[in-house]
Amino acid sequence: MADSNSSLPIVPASGRAALPPSIFNDVIGPVMRGPSSSHCAAAVRIGRLARDLLEGQISSVLVEFHPTGSLATTHQTQGSDMGLFGGLLGWDAADDRLVNSAAAIREAGIQVEVRITDYPAVHPNTYRMTLSGPSRRHTMTAISSGGGMVEVLEIDGTDLSLVGDFFETLIWTRGGPRVERTAGDLPMELRKLPSVEDVLVHSRGQGALLQVRGTEPLPDAEAQRISGLPEVEGVRTLSPVLPTLSYGGMEVPFLNARALLEYNRQRKLRLWELAILYESARGRKSREAVVEEMDRIVELLEASIRQGLKGTDYDDRILGPQAGAFLALAEAGGLLGGGILDTAIPYVTALMEVKSAMGVIVAAPTAGACGALPGACIGAGHALGLAREELVRGMLAAGMVGVFIAAQATFAAEVCGCQAECGAGSAMAAAALVTLGGGTADQALAASSMALQNTLGMICDPVANRVEVPCLGRNVLAASNALACANMALAGFDAVIPLDEVIQTMYDVGMAMPHQLRCTALGGLSVTPTSKKIQASLEGK
Repeated sequence: MADSNSSLPIVPASGRAALPPSIFNDVIGPVMRGPSSSHCAAAVRIGRLARDLLEGQISSVLVEFHPTGSLATTHQTQGSDMGLFGGLLGWDAADDRLVNSAAAIREAGIQVEVRITDYPAVHPNTYRMTLSGPSRRHTMTAISSGGGMVEVLEIDGTDLSLVGDFFETLIWTRGGPRVERTAGDLPMELRKLPSVEDVLVHSRGQGALLQVRGTEPLPDAEAQRISGLPEVEGVRTLSPVLPTLSYGGMEVPFLNARALLEYNRQRKLRLWELAILYESARGRKSREAVVEEMDRIVELLEASIRQGLKGTDYDDRILGPQAGAFLALAEAGGLLGGGILDTAIPYVTALMEVKSAMGVIVAAPTAGACGALPGACIGAGHALGLAREELVRGMLAAGMVGVFIAAQATFAAEVCGCQAECGAGSAMAAAALVTLGGGTADQALAASSMALQNTLGMICDPVANRVEVPCLGRNVLAASNALACANMALAGFDAVIPLDEVIQTMYDVGMAMPHQLRCTALGGLSVTPTSKKIQASLEGK
């Protein structure tokens, strides 16, 4: 059992070989309401999977958080409770009812108890849940792994891996003379169905738990037939929670910067073109569909920026609206003159303010860092008078860098501090800006390397336990750093350290950080007298 006075161990949690990240699952997304993707959006997804486990018939839920994990101190203020309740009610991460989910879950008659319990958790964002319904009871352990991504690690004491990228049909079997059929014949029969990608058999006492992964739900007739087998105790189907589904036999052309550069040595493609190639293979989508999906995201981001510039209002936050005043003063010539930054900074601020007002944003790569990349890319594009097509290409290039970070490290501040959020966002933004400037893939990756180098060691210490301060300033820093590094790369500056090595270093530095500086609100600016005073004032409201 983990020592409650020490940091949680960080170990690879997945029970399966990790599949390649998707730009639209792991990097640019989810579309959500604030304040935190690893707390709120991920909690929604965990709640929806838990709801499916009980087929929507939930009467009570016990949720346990580890005392040294991030959730023990932030589950109320950063949206974990709000998101989990919404997910248990079947809502998605962009539902406008989320802010009232606590009242809604009470009205639905679902009793929820949250406990801080010292148990052997493997991740700072671990949810251990006991779910009860009128006629059944299940346990489930899940983690929020960063940027809204989740993984279920255990159901009813059986270890497994479920990340929400398939339709997952779970089949519980009992022991006895027919268990050999369950472990042999039934999986073979299921694998013959056209929509089934894989069947995993997990031992469970004298029986087994079959995990059937498919790109479509198991046909009703087949599910009913299986339910009637004498050795089968129960059948449940959990619907996917990710926008891009996985499939068997998946192959991608590259999974790190070194492999991309080697692949591109003779092809001489731009980074955005390589991103389309990658995501088309990863998601089994046409290239046109990949571009259309990113275009939809850019359109949503532009709408959120306009909303933020007009001004937002929300009681439970520290900062009032500031984006519009900055832009107005810049346009009136009242600032020192920052060129592109005079547009990018208010755009970054607008997105952060929309997030803090529970408006719709895109976690890119996270909600806490939702302003840096889109604000820099769209701000620069607007300042330069570029067409929407160019903004889409910039965001695609950024997504490719994000894939490398997701594959080799993490976006979770709870694991690696703010360098994994704003630092990653800065690296992605640098690639986007080089792309807007007509640079090569090599230059884009060099800019990303420099930007991430410049943010190594950035801690996560939210003031008053809210994702606003110093988050806003660090998003602005990330965008400014990205612009400087993009120009340096375009001018031929040498990044010296390859991007893959910097990503590994970022992870190693994060592992060396004390847990007090990894989004626990137990160190840094979080524990200043002013932070405590602000928190008390907000809680008093």
